[in-house]
Amino acid sequence: MPVPATTRPLSPLKVFFDGGARPNPGRIEVALVARGIAYFFDDLGTGSNGDAEWSALLKALEVAHKLGVPSFDLLGDSRNIIAQATGAAPCRSAAARDRLAGFHEVAAIASPRRIRWIPRAQNLAGIALEARRR
Repeated sequence: MPVPATTRPLSPLKVFFDGGARPNPGRIEVALVARGIAYFFDDLGTGSNGDAEWSALLKALEVAHKLGVPSFDLLGDSRNIIAQATGAAPCRSAAARDRLAGFHEVAAIASPRRIRWIPRAQNLAGIALEARRR
């Protein structure tokens, strides 16, 4: 008897994000990696590394929306920003609260399945950003 074909659900899209300020504080740069493609954003103003990570998280959300996928995860290496974005830690500054509000506004269109911390060595966006600097 033939075995019926099973449909395996598609894995959610993984969008890796990383941001940095050079120097800190300084010019904000962001890298994302989705579907093996690196995206770079340079003209995002000036700020701290925390500001840059928030910018990266927001850009990751925007790129996931533009790719039109129904399910996606956002992966980054900033424990602090991820904890604030997921509600695990409070936003202690007005600027961070504003960033969180902006994130929730964009996430209302389509929320990530999850926002997850990964080690720096596994963050494809961080690797791409570092390689670009060399």
